[in-house]
Amino acid sequence: MSAALNQEKVHDVLGIGFGPSNLALAIALEEHNRNGADDPVDAIFFERQASFGWHRGMLIDGTTMQVSFLKDLVTTRNPASDFSFLSYLHDKDRLTDFINHKTMFPTRVEYHDYLEWAAGRLADVVRYDSEVVEVQPVEGHFEVVVRHGGRLAVHKARNVVLAVGLEASLPEDAELGERVWHNLDLMHRIPELTEAPKRCVVVGAGQSAAEVTDYLHRTFADAEVCAVFGRYGYSPADDSPFANRIFDPRAVDDFYASSPEVRGKLMEYHRNTNYSVVDLELIEELYARSYQEKVRGHERLRILNATRLVDVETRPAGAEVTVEFEPTGERSVLDADLLVYATGCRPRDPYALLGELARYCAWDEQGTLQVERDYRVRTTEELPGAIYLQGGTEHTHGITSSLLSNGAVRAGEIRDSLLARRKAPTRGYALSRS
Repeated sequence: MSAALNQEKVHDVLGIGFGPSNLALAIALEEHNRNGADDPVDAIFFERQASFGWHRGMLIDGTTMQVSFLKDLVTTRNPASDFSFLSYLHDKDRLTDFINHKTMFPTRVEYHDYLEWAAGRLADVVRYDSEVVEVQPVEGHFEVVVRHGGRLAVHKARNVVLAVGLEASLPEDAELGERVWHNLDLMHRIPELTEAPKRCVVVGAGQSAAEVTDYLHRTFADAEVCAVFGRYGYSPADDSPFANRIFDPRAVDDFYASSPEVRGKLMEYHRNTNYSVVDLELIEELYARSYQEKVRGHERLRILNATRLVDVETRPAGAEVTVEFEPTGERSVLDADLLVYATGCRPRDPYALLGELARYCAWDEQGTLQVERDYRVRTTEELPGAIYLQGGTEHTHGITSSLLSNGAVRAGEIRDSLLARRKAPTRGYALSRS
């Protein structure tokens, strides 16, 4: 710590992470400042990746977004914004072509290009290849220690916004390796293969699992691809109009105002809009492919439903995967050249991220953070400023906590909260450095 370079400027906002959530916030602040505001906000963001990237390992050609392009970084907050997906298309001279495409759901590759385009326009407020290693409260502000290029620097800020995304969720005792991957790394690891696999095993029942199964089956024309999951079949995502209201900004108000019991019911009722579900079109495509293989008498796509993973023995060139068909208890061993866990993601542990700040935060009996409606962590009066969370608030704000659907509105709410608090009377601080 003593060797760190101390930056004297105190920023109004310091963002940790620069994925879509904090990118949306950066845009909201930029629009506030450019509109001639007499109270401009000075913000800086730190991202540990070397450049902007959002789930690059799952940018499979042909896969599409599950949310409308109208739920981009800005439109539901400010339809006139020049950071919209339509503005991106116009800038790229593809607007007419996209209209003729007659779709609300761009490919994931194109949407990633949109995000990069937006991030590139805000290059002056973000520092890449910069990892935040510690946040300390001091009199009147936070001191944030950032590692960049092997050196440490201390940056000062009045408020901190945490948006550090998701991490891979794996079965208990699962270990990744040379030929055992999580789907988040799929497109990064595929080029490492020196020869085409003869058998691939994909564990998982959600959209990512189905996409990985589809991709491997299409890419390796001679390989057997085994999809392993506990359900009897892939379950379709409910994207019907009324069910989709759970993603509306107003639904966040309803969820936040609800009792814990009602919150639990709402999450259970609408899990099939997002969790362990697959687009119906992809389900039908995989079924048709499986059926045609049966007709031809050569089945490469094997759907091992009602089946659980029992054991994995890794080896240099793959893994021996033991599975059990649960209705009968019959077990089989799959000699796999490649095992992919497509078992979902989870928010990063907020306690580990907060570090010393955790002791100033309010936690409930279940050990979860208490978060205000404006996404501000409930803290003691000792803290010199506010800590905001983008993601990790599913228990208080509902299903859109870590999703793109409500990102634009959420960014605007955080911006407005920052502005309102800046006009509020200054609190007194008595920090303990023990």
